[in-house]
Amino acid sequence: MKLLITGGTTFVSKFTAEHFVKNGDEVYVLNRGSRRQPDGAKYIEGDRTQLGDKLKGMRFDAVLDITAYTQEHVQALLDSGIEFDDYIFISSSAVYPETNVQPFTEEQPCGFNSIWKDYGTNKLKAEEYLKERVPNAYILRPPYFYGIYDNLYREAFPFDCAAEDRPFYIPGNGEMKLQFFNVSDLCRFIEILLNTHPENKVFNVGNPETVTVKEWVELCYKAAGKTPKLISVDKDVPQRDYFCFYDYEYVLDVSKQQALMPNTIPLEQGLCKEYEWYKDNPDSVYYRKPYIEFIEENL
Repeated sequence: MKLLITGGTTFVSKFTAEHFVKNGDEVYVLNRGSRRQPDGAKYIEGDRTQLGDKLKGMRFDAVLDITAYTQEHVQALLDSGIEFDDYIFISSSAVYPETNVQPFTEEQPCGFNSIWKDYGTNKLKAEEYLKERVPNAYILRPPYFYGIYDNLYREAFPFDCAAEDRPFYIPGNGEMKLQFFNVSDLCRFIEILLNTHPENKVFNVGNPETVTVKEWVELCYKAAGKTPKLISVDKDVPQRDYFCFYDYEYVLDVSKQQALMPNTIPLEQGLCKEYEWYKDNPDSVYYRKPYIEFIEENL
């Protein structure tokens, strides 16, 4: 296939570009050139909101839009003169209001989420605009992504704590649930969509199983060959000052995904692979948060 991937230089878009290059597909990446390009991909330099004629007349079997966060991002790409057969947009579970009944299903109403705020509403506006312009586009709503190339300070945080034999501070009793999706599984599901073209166009994606914060920390330490000493933190302490997830528990119903892709990578297996990559690439995490500093000074 001839594919256009927006981004291509960080985390999800980088992994996706390399995945399809290894598949033997002809992969083009669109980005501003501020970071190293993925090996084997063809580079189109440009800001997606100021494309001019860069994509005019170019035809792709599919556009994998991983870096659209607003309606403007989608509109600019569709107005660029690009031609394509399929369009897959990576949206977010943040489009569901936290007041919805859980687990969230694709049929539930979408709207403002007070945790994710503009991020969620902007993703929703991008979805709605895309549906109007490209009715056959596929929209994927993931929970938390994880895997190699992760540039956020999530798994890297407990990995660092484990490497330094630090205790780990968890919110409350550590029973808050988290749901994850490995970037490798995302690519497998994209392949399924492009090969089978299911009638349904909107999919929640993710592992069907959730884990508690406590279980997640224990698995991260286990990947590093360690066992954590867990310390509970009172709710009066702002959770995001010392912990890498918001105080927000939600679960996606991924039964439509499972009907097409029954199995996902076990979280323990995926975390072990991510840890082995992170050991050799600690500088790949661009957005480090001062959790350890806060803990040392306040907890």
